[in-house]
Amino acid sequence: MDYRIRVAICDETEPIRQILKENAVWFQSKGINQWSYLVDGGEYAEIHRAILSEETFVLDMDNKVIGTFTVSSKQSDWDREIWGESNAPSIYIHRLALGLDYKGNGLGLETLQWIEDNFADRVRYLRLDCVAHNQKLNQFYQNCGLTLIGQTGDFNKYQKLLH
Repeated sequence: MDYRIRVAICDETEPIRQILKENAVWFQSKGINQWSYLVDGGEYAEIHRAILSEETFVLDMDNKVIGTFTVSSKQSDWDREIWGESNAPSIYIHRLALGLDYKGNGLGLETLQWIEDNFADRVRYLRLDCVAHNQKLNQFYQNCGLTLIGQTGDFNKYQKLLH
């Protein structure tokens, strides 16, 4: 599959929102309560802020956004709630999603590998969280080499040592 990963631009706010929303609706259809706040448009201001801050990336195939993720080296309020206050040099991954037509073909693993390759020289840990009851997603992260290091509330915490 021929695609590239690059920093998102402001004009891509709506395609990014659409990918996130379609994933949230898909999760709900499977009985998984993940990103349900996105179904009704929640957190769109945060999504837009992350795009403006150049923390959001897209998978671009022929000038079409087919996936997205956000990477931050600063803890958000959410990160502090999940991980506690941390000074460990880390990147926090949020809203990693592919368009539904692009799931199941290895792009998720390739995306995580790209993140590792492009941030390993800057930080020590890759961190992310997901709802604990989403068994398929939890298994995916473990298959990608991330280690389950604990749970905060209903969320599992995954980490990978980058160097």
